[in-house]
Amino acid sequence: MIPKEVILKLVHQNNALAYFFIQQLSYDLGISDARQVNLTQKHIRGRLAESLIFMRDNYGLEEDGATINVYLSREDLANLSNMTTSNAIRTLSMFVSERVIAMDGRRIKVIDEDRLRKISRLG
Repeated sequence: MIPKEVILKLVHQNNALAYFFIQQLSYDLGISDARQVNLTQKHIRGRLAESLIFMRDNYGLEEDGATINVYLSREDLANLSNMTTSNAIRTLSMFVSERVIAMDGRRIKVIDEDRLRKISRLG
């Protein structure tokens, strides 16, 4: 942990460091804003696909190269996707029947990433 006063002193003395922090914060804010828009304007399928891609990109994959390396309950996944638990369960089942993903308990394996990204993009 670095004391706040030390960081503030460095930022005041180093324009490049201040600029770096501004860039990083702007980038993070842009991602957050885009995610918020996606979760409020996309249809249910697009929101869930977006959340699965988000989890894949942020938590990575297991050794098999396809299983998302995080295990969430259906309720947590629904909350992450801004939908009810029942809608999340139904949509996950549809993705499984369409062979976009495979599920084993809380483990989600992405079978067709291109199709998942297309569903997310089309919303």
